[in-house]
Amino acid sequence: MERIPNRFKQALARGDLQIGLWSHLSSHVSTEVIGSAGFDWIVLDAEHSPNETFLLHQQLQALVEGGASPVVRVAWNDKVLIKRVLDIGAQTLLIPYVQDAAEAAAAVAATRYPTHGGQRGFTGLSRASRFGRIKDYHEHAHEEVCVIVQVETLEALAQIEAIAAIEGVDGIFIGPGDLSTAMGHIGNPGHADVQAAIHDAVARILATGKPAGILTGDEAQARQYIEWGCRFTAVGADIALLARASEQLAARFQPLKIARTALRSA
Repeated sequence: MERIPNRFKQALARGDLQIGLWSHLSSHVSTEVIGSAGFDWIVLDAEHSPNETFLLHQQLQALVEGGASPVVRVAWNDKVLIKRVLDIGAQTLLIPYVQDAAEAAAAVAATRYPTHGGQRGFTGLSRASRFGRIKDYHEHAHEEVCVIVQVETLEALAQIEAIAAIEGVDGIFIGPGDLSTAMGHIGNPGHADVQAAIHDAVARILATGKPAGILTGDEAQARQYIEWGCRFTAVGADIALLARASEQLAARFQPLKIARTALRSA
């Protein structure tokens, strides 16, 4: 069996614009629905969602036919967590809260087998190797692994060039929520100071030759980030789509409910 190409990694290397959606719902059912909606990539979030390895495994299976490339955000920059997610077949990982070059190097090492200078533990029968059916999987697995590191503090932003210089870092993702918190504007990533920091960070990431990515639920803001040069931009989240659409639908029927109540009371 031939190895499975990482379409997301290939697209980033070509400089293609990749539009994504964040998934917090931790369900293979909802993941299958959004996977064929037309997005280029879907983030399966295990940092701020109740996602464990077994659930992620199901969601990766649900995305096989959908067209969107899965990106798994692990809970932490931990080689055991990274190993387990790789073994269930994830090829693109988003590593949160990477502060400097050493932490970026550790993230990359966790995705490589020792024969390629890494620390990934060996197993011969994982879903990643299609249960041992991919020829020479362990020699070539790293070639299809995409490592995205997340910078989300002022300290991390100051280290962008050093982080980008680490071999095996395929892209740098700016975390606007934690960055705004670190800058004293919690819950307000649209603050002018935060936006200025993001703009500067994107320019510096691009200057290193690495692609920049970000998340926002604001459509106008997303277009602005793309204009600044972000090549992989998540433009919303499944839980927000469900919450806002359900609220809006319920609100449209409130006048009818109120009117019927008034009639009964008359």
